[in-house]
Amino acid sequence: MKIIYLLFTFLTCIHSLTTEEKVDNFFNNNSTSSHTNNWAVLVSTSRFWFNYRHMANVLSLYRTVKRLGIPDSQIILMLSDDIACNSRNAFPGTVFNNMDQNLDLYGDSIEVDYRGYEVTVENFIRLLTDRWDSEHPRSKRLLTDENSNIFIYMTGHGGNEFLKFQDAEEIGAYDLADAFEQMFEKKRYNEILFMIDTCQANTMYEKFYSPNILAVGSSKLDESSYSHHSDMDIGVAVIDRFTYYTLEFLEGIQKESKGTMDKLFDVYTFENIHSHPGIRTDLFKRNVSEVLLTDFFGNVQNVIVDEEEKLELPKIDTINQTINLVDSKDKSEKIEFSFACDENSKDLIKISQFQVQLFGSLTIFIVSGLWFISSKI
Repeated sequence: MKIIYLLFTFLTCIHSLTTEEKVDNFFNNNSTSSHTNNWAVLVSTSRFWFNYRHMANVLSLYRTVKRLGIPDSQIILMLSDDIACNSRNAFPGTVFNNMDQNLDLYGDSIEVDYRGYEVTVENFIRLLTDRWDSEHPRSKRLLTDENSNIFIYMTGHGGNEFLKFQDAEEIGAYDLADAFEQMFEKKRYNEILFMIDTCQANTMYEKFYSPNILAVGSSKLDESSYSHHSDMDIGVAVIDRFTYYTLEFLEGIQKESKGTMDKLFDVYTFENIHSHPGIRTDLFKRNVSEVLLTDFFGNVQNVIVDEEEKLELPKIDTINQTINLVDSKDKSEKIEFSFACDENSKDLIKISQFQVQLFGSLTIFIVSGLWFISSKI
């Protein structure tokens, strides 16, 4: 019996090692993403009318990731939402990102998860780390796992290693780095693309230390992040330069596109951005020239297929098994079983209660004997 048990254990280990080797080979292929779902967290940390462009930045990327396949249920949108219905808005109920006013970014199709005074540092950190009480709505949670690729975009007013939230509080570079480390320890992501458009943006990702994070910022230390253009009818700037050129490039991308991340990074020149954008790749395991744009901006999923042989179950057209249990007190009566495959069959195998007990005792005796013999070997 021990020999049989050891043989079974050995075969199980061999199968396990083979399966693990296949999975390891898949994950070690640096040109292929191993994610199975995509999420986006889009945050405008500003409020007030003169920060119109920050809301336009977020809503523009919101429209883009939805177009590329990420559903609203997997997008967390945080913004003050005080622009569309602002009394200064010459076009009530709208938000535009260009002076031609060809594309309204606002309307019934947007779903804001955190608006107004809900956009706080505490709620943002809780969102990333999933530290909510049981009553917090699922629709306002980042329900990611170790197979999730997450695109995190932030825009607003910042400085050296900080980003302001609605001119009331700040999130620091260390706060953000520690939140990502908690996400890693809790297996809440596969890969993260962190993108930030603010003054001195690059200082916000310099403290990151968790693996599989690709970070991009619009400006280096002591540099500002500039707006692209203003709309004279609206009276304020409607989009930032860094976000404008990001969107201009992504407009040419479709769900089935094979475009890679390095092509987007080539757009971030000083001539376009008027500052020095930064890209941090040392924490990221893949070469950006092999990372598809849709790995983060879209919802193209990879599935690991188990190559084990398929087990085919026998096909049985009809099985008629009837068990008639009678009162156990009447030992003279018999238990009848029918194993006939033909519906018209009347043949029954009759087994008495005594025979059932006898067969059971013999089975126990034989198994015990085999175990005793094997223990002596």
